[in-house]
Amino acid sequence: MSDQIPIEDLDAPAAGAVLQAQPEQFDLYQKREKIYTRKIEGFFQRLRTLTGWPLLLGYFGLPWFNWGDRQAMLFDLPSRQFHIFGITFWPQDFSLLASLLIISAFGLFFVTTWLGRVWCGYTCPQTVWTSIFMWAEQVAEGGRNARIKLDKAPWSSNKLIRKTLKHGMWIGIAFVTGLTFVGYFTPIRDLLPDLIFFNAHAWAVFWIFFFTLATYGNAGWLREQVCMYMCPYARFQAAMFDRDTLIVSYDPQRGESRGHRKRGSDHKAQGLGDCIDCQLCVQVCPTGIDIRDGLQYECINCALCIDACNEVMDKMEYPRGLILYTTEAKLEGGETNILRPKLIGYGVVILVMVGLFAFTVIDRLPLELNIERDRNQLYGHTSEGLVDNAYTIKVLNKGQTAQQYQVTASAEIDIVLRGETILKIDAGDVASTPLQIELDPALLPNVNIPVTFTVSSNDGAVTVTEETRFLGPRVNIR
Repeated sequence: MSDQIPIEDLDAPAAGAVLQAQPEQFDLYQKREKIYTRKIEGFFQRLRTLTGWPLLLGYFGLPWFNWGDRQAMLFDLPSRQFHIFGITFWPQDFSLLASLLIISAFGLFFVTTWLGRVWCGYTCPQTVWTSIFMWAEQVAEGGRNARIKLDKAPWSSNKLIRKTLKHGMWIGIAFVTGLTFVGYFTPIRDLLPDLIFFNAHAWAVFWIFFFTLATYGNAGWLREQVCMYMCPYARFQAAMFDRDTLIVSYDPQRGESRGHRKRGSDHKAQGLGDCIDCQLCVQVCPTGIDIRDGLQYECINCALCIDACNEVMDKMEYPRGLILYTTEAKLEGGETNILRPKLIGYGVVILVMVGLFAFTVIDRLPLELNIERDRNQLYGHTSEGLVDNAYTIKVLNKGQTAQQYQVTASAEIDIVLRGETILKIDAGDVASTPLQIELDPALLPNVNIPVTFTVSSNDGAVTVTEETRFLGPRVNIR
């Protein structure tokens, strides 16, 4: 009898057993596969052009548009003034900026709940600039098949010329983009000549170079990776989607089973659906997904696959809409419910916030008053036996023109205001002046009393007030 224990290989398949497929392994750090998109025409691509051009014209044109004697859109950081057409905002108005960002966020939530990722597909700057770079790539290197062959071909003069032309166009577009962006912070009519004659400030040159490089990298090299991995919107959009949200979807009931067939043949008799498995929907997708695999977070709702599929359906003489804008509810045979509580809630919140924001901007006074008491002493005495308090007032003219203001002070007892009470302030300037208030200590009802300063424009159109305290030596007991 042997002392050895028999060993059995549990991983070895038993006789007659069917081998099971091993799970597919994915490398989380695998090299990016370049996406070669095919150019396609169609209704939704014309619509994307119409939505992209206003963004481009607005971005590149606004810095060159003047409002009076200055740039209409200018964020003057050294002066801490933010000019937007006829209104000048100051750091004190940053609450308005926060409100505007909140409104924009809720607007995005509303649109996403209703129409899905149409922002990404039609008006997102990343999408628009990527489309421009793809157009430049097609001009320099040709169509999809030509670009694939060019990349696989060994280096030659033809390949070098085409690659140089492509990257030259990319850098040119990126430079104009960076220059325009800096032009919102430095007057662009001065910035451009300064660049040409090498007189531009070092920081301006740095930021132009930075945004040129960022645009070149994002739109030229990263492209779909920005949408898939860097943009947080792609990750949290699912929280806003529901069964009635508009999505781009493939109709599997109509399309399956897929397969090639001759035009005009009875594909139904062959057990085939309307999808001929031509792969055009994949080849035109800027993120490289197959929409037939179902709803995916990488889909940006650009509808390129819809236009491509509709073109194929026309050629095959099949009805359009194998890939279409629809909702999960409709795909399951139900009806789309547009007016649902979440969407109505977003809409009501947006209307309320927009109304409050508009009222705040309209009611905003182009004047600001700040009062500081003298901290070196609580009070003083004059040669006439009066008690005095010293103040420093700062008046900010937020308007677009120079103004003259009158400063007054009032209290529950008679007081005397001494100092410069007529202030002439240029547009966007601050005037600071010391003032003194004197009164008879015998009239003081308490150790301190409220005092109200008032600053009014000469025409009386703008008036601001601020309350401070007057401090005395004792409480007058009567």
